[in-house]
Amino acid sequence: AAAAATSVVYASAFGASKPRAGGSRKIGGGNAAKHHHFDVPPEILEDGGCECKDEVILAVRLALEAGENMTQHYHTKGTADENIDDLGISTKSHESDFATAIDVKNENFITAGIKSQFPDHEIIGEETTGTGAIPPLTHKPTWIIDPIDGTTNFASGLPLSCVSIGFCLEGKPYMGVVYAPMTNELYVAVKGRGAYRNGIRLSGCTGEKAGKTLSKAVVCFEFGYARTQDGIDNMVNAVRRLLEHGVRTTRTLGSGVLDLCYVACGRMDVVYTGMAEEGWKPWDYCAGLVVAVEAGCTMSHLKLDGENDFDADGTMKENWQYNLYSRSMICGVNPILVEQCRDVVLNASSKKGFV
Repeated sequence: AAAAATSVVYASAFGASKPRAGGSRKIGGGNAAKHHHFDVPPEILEDGGCECKDEVILAVRLALEAGENMTQHYHTKGTADENIDDLGISTKSHESDFATAIDVKNENFITAGIKSQFPDHEIIGEETTGTGAIPPLTHKPTWIIDPIDGTTNFASGLPLSCVSIGFCLEGKPYMGVVYAPMTNELYVAVKGRGAYRNGIRLSGCTGEKAGKTLSKAVVCFEFGYARTQDGIDNMVNAVRRLLEHGVRTTRTLGSGVLDLCYVACGRMDVVYTGMAEEGWKPWDYCAGLVVAVEAGCTMSHLKLDGENDFDADGTMKENWQYNLYSRSMICGVNPILVEQCRDVVLNASSKKGFV
């Protein structure tokens, strides 16, 4: 028999919403007068095919509670109630790369929640790693955490930031949970079980998605932290080539995880990174990869930066085989668009003749 939806009811600044009909299990806590309702989709939990039922339920609860930690700053930003000292900003590699006290609080909270239920699991977190070497991904069950993706947006009061919790089995992404508190959107995806936004399944590569070409595409990129002359030239010239080729428009949102989620649900058509030092890290990729691939998108390397980016026959890795430690990435709603965008960005399109 199909499993009933597992519901997460959590105190939220957004007011109450009615639960769906049918059985559900409440997870979390908070002020009973103000609850927001989310479901772990029954399609993920039904029968015996999901290898991470307990993990996904935990990840949703932790993501929602961590998201709640972000709301006070958002709601007071720019008002008389704002206290910038509460953010506790500390720089990492340079002034543009920083963390807030909420980043650290969220990561500590998520880590403690995982360790209490799964003490033998490995955890790779952005703030724990800091500027040090990123721990290698082994075949042990491993969580990859970004406690706030889009920290600059968060500190500035811009609403596009999120909590990202990814989970890997046998060294490959398997589950992703992403919660954006200010847009009130929860993305949940498990390999082979689909991707969902607020409980509704994201469509695959069909219809408009399947036929999208570069000239009609919304193209996303992030400039990141690159400040060298060569790095700036590489990034800006890539955008120049896109505009000269012709695209519908370009966007830079400031959150790599949400970039991937927005491509997954068709709000944007393709996103790339890796023209300079702006390449992302495993916590930027992991959860978003599961959401995007389960929504029918194609995710691959923008270019070959190391031996782990391609197979033995020289084929560039993509989707579930994608190297989470790569310095480049491109993800689009269909494979043809990915190839078109890659060729233009890398200045390899002169002989292609595509539109």
